[in-house]
Amino acid sequence: MFAEDRAEMEVTVHVETDIFPTESEDRVRAAITNIFGDLSFDVEPEGKVRILTANATGQNSLTEFRTILRSDRIRDAARRALFHSIKGSMIGFCINKQVASAGHISFCEEAAESLLGPIRVTITVETPQLLVEWLAEKSER
Repeated sequence: MFAEDRAEMEVTVHVETDIFPTESEDRVRAAITNIFGDLSFDVEPEGKVRILTANATGQNSLTEFRTILRSDRIRDAARRALFHSIKGSMIGFCINKQVASAGHISFCEEAAESLLGPIRVTITVETPQLLVEWLAEKSER
């Protein structure tokens, strides 16, 4: 439904994850960069963990994410996960940090499926359904 040649959607991407004392900050940054490309990061201490956040704007900030969904051939599963994650003008989901460090995407629950905690992603866009169509168009069968 969303054509490549249409005007770019106004998109805001917020990424957040915990960095535990046993983790390398550089490796956590690399895991996020693998999925979302080059972002600027901010790290704040919170007790024994540090909270890493990154923000990006523009639909192009999701190009790497979209490419991985296609190359890993998980568009249909991603579509379901992303559509179920829409609340108003936001799409909120978690991905497995360990899988991201290998350059792949695995959707997970907040904490149950990721021993080192997930990467939490919030995407804000006026028409989230159109963005999901662009990110994970139906595969042809």
